[in-house]
Amino acid sequence: MTDSSSRPAHSGVDPRLLEILICPQTRQPLHYDAERGELISPKAKLAYPIRGGIPVMLVDEARDLTLPDPDGGAA
Repeated sequence: MTDSSSRPAHSGVDPRLLEILICPQTRQPLHYDAERGELISPKAKLAYPIRGGIPVMLVDEARDLTLPDPDGGAA
């Protein structure tokens, strides 16, 4: 079964919530990066963090994907 109700929550976030969140800047869908625990906006080139199971949907808190990654991982 592949519907969202059968998948486990990601980083404590309900998968149904992840499916409806959009980028506050572009109003486009986001992609969940399970490895980093972030929501990625390809068009805005921003990564929104998930802290304590809560997506932080503030542009000022998002990581700019065009800048070098401070953690040394792939951007």
